[in-house]
Amino acid sequence: MDVTIHESWKPYLEEEFNKPYFKNLVDFVKSEYKDHKCFPPGNQIFNAFNHCHFEDVKVVIIGQDPYHGHGQANGLCFSVNDGVAHPPSLINIFKEIETDIGIPYPKTGNLERWADQGVLLLNATLTVRAHEAGSHQNKGWEIFTDAVIKVISGKKQDVVFLLWGGFAKKKANLINNNKHKIITSGHPSPLSANRGFWFGNKSFSNTNKWLNFIGKKPIQW
Repeated sequence: MDVTIHESWKPYLEEEFNKPYFKNLVDFVKSEYKDHKCFPPGNQIFNAFNHCHFEDVKVVIIGQDPYHGHGQANGLCFSVNDGVAHPPSLINIFKEIETDIGIPYPKTGNLERWADQGVLLLNATLTVRAHEAGSHQNKGWEIFTDAVIKVISGKKQDVVFLLWGGFAKKKANLINNNKHKIITSGHPSPLSANRGFWFGNKSFSNTNKWLNFIGKKPIQW
């Protein structure tokens, strides 16, 4: 695995790349991609950082694992490639956007358009073995992505963190809530949404209200 990450992140993350855990993680990922089908494609592992540069980060959405079906994952949490059927969580995200701010349900589930506006779509684990959810958890990715959250919290101001579901909410202790806006809700997965913990949360309108309040351009969701 080559760490092809945008230059803007390197001054803040170079230290992580040189730590023993990260070197072990690189060896693990290289071995997995050599011996098994894994996602996303190798050149998209750091897509979240390459589409959303450090200086542009306005919003952070935290996911857990990449999609593990063929052709789905593209390195951005909750996002799928153009032409790929929308997974259930993404369907519920788009439904909430439609009712929250009136944007029609889109044809594509590719969220690069969000990332290019300053939304860091960060999975806690950046790779996965095909059809084996969670197969690359606890190998070092979480240490790295926690470090990313801490860097954003420490080095930036007034970032909106969207923490959806129990897993993401645990990341709140990495964020300085005196400097940043934290918005929480249930997870968009059907299990959570169908129990009333997702729809009506207004994450998207509330994010844009905050960005307007601090004088930043709102996101075109």
